[in-house]
Amino acid sequence: MRQSLVVGNWKMNGTRASTAALAQSIITGLGANSAGCAVCVPYIFLASVGEIIKGSGLALGAQNVANQPSGAYTGEISASMLNEFGCQYVLVGHSERRSYYGDTNASVAERFCQAQTQNITPILCIGETLEQREQDQTFAVVNEQLDAVINLAGIDALNSAVLAYEPVWAIGTGKTASDEQAQEVHQHIRQYIAAKNQTIADKIQILYGGSAKPDNAKGLFAMPDIDGGLIGGASLDADSFLKIYHSI
Repeated sequence: MRQSLVVGNWKMNGTRASTAALAQSIITGLGANSAGCAVCVPYIFLASVGEIIKGSGLALGAQNVANQPSGAYTGEISASMLNEFGCQYVLVGHSERRSYYGDTNASVAERFCQAQTQNITPILCIGETLEQREQDQTFAVVNEQLDAVINLAGIDALNSAVLAYEPVWAIGTGKTASDEQAQEVHQHIRQYIAAKNQTIADKIQILYGGSAKPDNAKGLFAMPDIDGGLIGGASLDADSFLKIYHSI
């Protein structure tokens, strides 16, 4: 049986003091829930938050990783640097990275591979825009995004990865895919992987990443192919994030 996982993505928010307080509040509220929990924090706060959560049930993650191991890549952060600060997870291919900063399927696949060289679990974000959904391209888009990674890293690489389905049209817009809409895509993703390797399809965690909130999380997480959530705005408030976490 797959373990559920809830991951907070703090994006470009917070101060040293506020992120420390947020991390501590989340740790305090985790309780006995057996689901996994992680927070992906801004690079500059990895060290301070990492110290606070050390030894707790909360895992540390980053929001991006370079597609090269080292070198003259000003402004980039390598997987080995993230590893040094105890990162267990890293987001790759988040929709904001793809749309604002030009991350391509190819570069996302390279970032995925770099994370795994340091035994950091990549959380591969995939999903369609509103225009693509309206043109019935959802399945084709997620297939292409998955194939970029599978073709470079091999299907077995998904043994040490997490997927996050992000309907781009539901991020930061206040819109949320219905439970059934989300399940339909999650089921397709799992079946697509199953056609290549059933064992991996059965075990891989597929998170929902489209504006999940305390009032809709329970229904989403009850769907058979939704294994948790990648939480954006709601993860900046400990009470909201913990309510989502405990919805599992």
